[in-house]
Amino acid sequence: MNLSLIDAFRAFGAKPYSRLRCASAMAQDGAMVLNCSYTYFGHPARGVLRYEDRLSRETANPEDSRRLSEHLTLARDGELPIRMVVTSRTEESGPRSFYVRPDLTGKVVKFDGDHFIIDFTRPEEIEAVTAVRRR
Repeated sequence: MNLSLIDAFRAFGAKPYSRLRCASAMAQDGAMVLNCSYTYFGHPARGVLRYEDRLSRETANPEDSRRLSEHLTLARDGELPIRMVVTSRTEESGPRSFYVRPDLTGKVVKFDGDHFIIDFTRPEEIEAVTAVRRR
């Protein structure tokens, strides 16, 4: 479903600070909401969707990078869940569309002040792996 940026963040109970651009926000339930660009996803393992990027990549809006850094630090230190909003374009200069992935929950794997890695998984897959290990 194509949503506006505001509606995509609102789906997770967060309010972006701008109608046009926002990399992250904190939701009312304490989760971090991350605006992801489709091109930075990878699959390092079965059942894991990895998002890897750098704050220094986006130099056009330093305030956005500062807020994202604060949110990543909060999520890493507080082990907060991360919710995914995905931005995509059909053409290089075409309009942006946004959609959400409520079925995936992320966790900060690495954040060194610039480079960050978020691994997204389905909650039921984590429970299944834990149940197998307990046997």
